[in-house]
Amino acid sequence: MAAGEPAGEGCAAALSAGGGGTRLRVHAVPRASRTEIAGFHGGALRLRLAAPPVDGRANDALCRWAADFFGIPKKAARIESGASGREKTVFLEGVAPAEAAAALEKAMRRED
Repeated sequence: MAAGEPAGEGCAAALSAGGGGTRLRVHAVPRASRTEIAGFHGGALRLRLAAPPVDGRANDALCRWAADFFGIPKKAARIESGASGREKTVFLEGVAPAEAAAALEKAMRRED
């Protein structure tokens, strides 16, 4: 794991339930060499995005990543807040918080 809090604590802080799905707090880092999880930062998942923050391309990349990572349709992953900043909240429709936490913790273990 790259930086920030331990995976379990970071997952708990980054996830919340509501509205038939899960809200995921993300600290986005655009213009990275590749799209990847980079640990947790300030209670949010730190996610490096290969896309630049121009014309919504980083936001689109974030939603595509979330849909692929959590196995949901792209339209079920949407940015709820923070579209123009690094701190974002992504809503994952149909994903339970426990399911999301398990997927993130599994990914963090692979990176160790």
